[in-house]
Amino acid sequence: MMAKKRFFPVVLGVCALGLAACGSGEASSGVSIEDPNALSVEEIEKKATEEGKIDSVGMPDTWANWDETWQELNEKYGLEHVDTDMSSAEEISKMETEGENATADIGDVGISFGPIAEEKEVTLPYKTSHWDEIPEWAKDDNGDWVVGYQGTIAFVTDKEQVENTPTSWQDLLEGDYIVNMGDVQTGTQDQMAVLAAALAFGGDETNLQPGLDFFAELAKQDRLSTASNNDVAGMEKGEMEVGIMWDFNALGYANQVDPERFEVTIPEEASVVSGYATIINKHSKNPHAAMLAREYILSDEGQINLAKGYARPIREDVELPKEVEENMVPAEQYENAVPVEDNEAWEETAKELPRQWQSEVLSHVQ
Repeated sequence: MMAKKRFFPVVLGVCALGLAACGSGEASSGVSIEDPNALSVEEIEKKATEEGKIDSVGMPDTWANWDETWQELNEKYGLEHVDTDMSSAEEISKMETEGENATADIGDVGISFGPIAEEKEVTLPYKTSHWDEIPEWAKDDNGDWVVGYQGTIAFVTDKEQVENTPTSWQDLLEGDYIVNMGDVQTGTQDQMAVLAAALAFGGDETNLQPGLDFFAELAKQDRLSTASNNDVAGMEKGEMEVGIMWDFNALGYANQVDPERFEVTIPEEASVVSGYATIINKHSKNPHAAMLAREYILSDEGQINLAKGYARPIREDVELPKEVEENMVPAEQYENAVPVEDNEAWEETAKELPRQWQSEVLSHVQ
C-alpha cells in the first residue's frame, strides 16, 4: 500500500429509522438517496446486487486482508471489484476533483482524514447496523466516516541484515542500519510514526518537535530512507533493513516474504494506536454497493477478515478465532501504546507536519 493515511468526535445519537443516523446524499448515477440511513439492510443488499460492482480506492488486496472481504462480497452479492491504490490525501482529492464524474465508490483513509473528507463535502453519510458497538472516537456524528480497524506503529526488522533487533526508539537512534519511512507529507501511517517518536521523547499531540528532532538526527547520520521500500517488494529484495509501519502491515508483509526472516516489535517507550475509516463517495455510481461494503466490513465476518490481515478489529465484541489471535504481536508489547488523547490538537499539528517534515527533516536527507 502507499503511505496511507489517521481520533475525533462525539456521537450525538442514532435515528430510529432503519440502520440509524441522519443525513442525505446523492449519487451521480441518478439515484437520489434522501436518507441513506433510512434504508434497511435488505433494501441495501437488493439494490447493491442490482448495481453489481464496486470501485474502491486505497483498499488493495495486500492491505489488511481486503482481498478476502472483496472475494466474499463477490460470492455473496455478485459484486465485481476493482481497486486503485493511493494515499488518504490522494483519495479525497480524487473524489473532490471528479465530482459527479466519480470513478470511486468507497475509500479507506486514516482517521484524521475522515473529518477532512467531511469538510470537503465528498462523503455520503451511512451508519451501519453495528453503529452502537463502535467506540465514540472511531466514528463521526452523521456516519460520514467510521473506523473499521486499528493499527499501532511498529518496527519490522530484517534479521538477515540487522544483528540486534531494535525494540525501542533509543535503539533506532543508536543503531548502524538504515531506517525506512514512507511519505509523512501524505500518509497517516508515517505521520503517526512522528507522533509516536515525539511521545517517546517527551512530546505530545501539541508538540511534535521531539519526534521531528529524532528523525532529523537519523537523517543527519545518513540513516533515514524515505524511498518507497516499506512494502513486500522492498522487503523481499533486502532494500529495507528496519522499517516503521503499522503492526498489521509489518506482520502481513513479513508473512508474505518470510516470517522467520523478520521480527515485528512495538517500541517500548511509546507508540500510537490509530484507525482507518471508510468514506463513501457522495457521487458514487454504486452507492448501495458502497454502503453494503461498509456494512460487511463492520460485521463479525468482515472484522475477522481484517484480523486475518493482522489488523485489530474496531469492534471489541467480535470473538476472533484462536489461530487468528495467535498471529498478532503479543499483547504485553502494547503496554505503552496509546490512542491520540487531544484530537483537536492533533488535527492542527497534523496540518503543519508536512511543512515541518520538509524543512526540518528532508532537508538533511542525502
